[in-house]
Amino acid sequence: MIALLQRVRQASVSIQSNNQAEIIASISQGLLVFVAFKNEDDEDKLISMFKKITQYRIFEDRMQKMNLSVNDIQGQLLIVPQFTLAADTKKGLRPGFSHAAPPKQGHHLFNQFCDIATHSSLTTKFGKFAADMDVQLINSGPATFWLEN
Repeated sequence: MIALLQRVRQASVSIQSNNQAEIIASISQGLLVFVAFKNEDDEDKLISMFKKITQYRIFEDRMQKMNLSVNDIQGQLLIVPQFTLAADTKKGLRPGFSHAAPPKQGHHLFNQFCDIATHSSLTTKFGKFAADMDVQLINSGPATFWLEN
């Protein structure tokens, strides 16, 4: 599993509906988390990644040191599926997706990950699997981190 974390002041996701952008999820201070799943991912990896995301210390304390997690600040999460994070870009000029979970498996894993997140104490919102989404954010820092397990 891959997660790209962006520390945000706010973020939202919208999709086109009847030729108008419809915001389907928005958060204030917290993490915008783009997630991608690989063929070998399972529930244990999802649980492990969720714990890492929520405990990763990337928010500043009073001394301006990154010592606080999204849990510590009671921030919010916006989780957005983005299979392109699993692209193999080592060769050529076109990404390959042979390591990415196929759509049916990816959808199942995303739903499982959403279930795990829903049971946390944090306010959590979600993008829509396989939708063409527009993401808006104010990246705080900017601070962006790549996690993989």
